[in-house]
Amino acid sequence: MAKNKTLAAWLALLAGPLGLHRFYLYGFTDRLGWLLPLPTLLGLYGVQRARDLGLDDALSWLLIPLLGFTVAGCAINAIVYGLMAPQPWNTRFNPQEAPDHASGHTNWLTIGAVVLSLLVGSTVLISSIVFSFQHYFEHQIEEARKISQ
Repeated sequence: MAKNKTLAAWLALLAGPLGLHRFYLYGFTDRLGWLLPLPTLLGLYGVQRARDLGLDDALSWLLIPLLGFTVAGCAINAIVYGLMAPQPWNTRFNPQEAPDHASGHTNWLTIGAVVLSLLVGSTVLISSIVFSFQHYFEHQIEEARKISQ
């Protein structure tokens, strides 16, 4: 069965942090597909800790960016899949098909996945970086106050 570029891009965007796009493209023996849920679940655990204990919890602000970076990385994968030309796509993921097989073609749904991936991926990435730096520097200021007293 030919692997569709549009479906792979949407899977990477919507279910990438669970590794579903990797399972679709490489099968259930893909190690990275099985490892992707780990930072996702750790990040979700950080979000839950922040909800329960507040944002002053150091472990939560260390774990939350794992979720953001995983989502951003999967969005980048969706962009790469969506922008790949039909010949390289089919050569890599559909070697049994002709290089110009329809499964590697780009359509409006593919472009929609790329545009939404750009929006979601960049927003999540910048938010994760800002969140990490803000809490790191707040922690440093608090430690400096303890030393200066």
